[in-house]
Amino acid sequence: MVSRLSTGKSWFKHFQYEEGRDKPSDVRNVTLVVATHIAAVTFQAGVNPPGGVWQDNDNGHVAGRAIYATQPTPFYVFLISNTLALSASILVIISLTYRFPFHLEVIVATISMMVTYGSSIFAVTPKESVRFRYVSVAAAVPFVIRCLIQMFNKVFRKE
Repeated sequence: MVSRLSTGKSWFKHFQYEEGRDKPSDVRNVTLVVATHIAAVTFQAGVNPPGGVWQDNDNGHVAGRAIYATQPTPFYVFLISNTLALSASILVIISLTYRFPFHLEVIVATISMMVTYGSSIFAVTPKESVRFRYVSVAAAVPFVIRCLIQMFNKVFRKE
C-alpha cells in the first residue's frame, strides 16, 4: 500500500469515493466541510473583492468601490463565478443538513448570508457598470438546476 502511494502510480484512486468502503455519513461530513469552506472563501471574496476598494474620491473613482471594477469584463467574470460558487455551496449545505436539528436556523443563516453578500457586492460595484440581473441569475442557477433534475426524475422515473 505504502509503496503504491509513494511511487505516484494512480495514488489518487486510493482517495476516491468507493461505495463499499466509504460510509455515507463520512462522505456527507466531508462534503459538508468542503462546501462550508467554499462558502466561506467565496463570501469573503465578495465582501472584500480582489484588489480592495478605493480609499478616497480622487481621480474620478469613488471611495468604497472595488478597484477591480475598473476592468469591467474581468470583474464581472469574477463576480458571476464567485456568486455561482457561493450559491452552489449553500445549496449543498442546505441539502446535506436537511432534517438535521436546527435545519431552520441553518436556512435562515444561509439566506441571511446571501443577502449580506448581495448587499456587499452592490455596495462595492460601481453603479454605472451594474449588471445585477447576471449576478441574480448566477445565484439562482444551482437551485434551478437542482429543481429541474428533481422534476425530471419524478416525471421520467422508471419503476
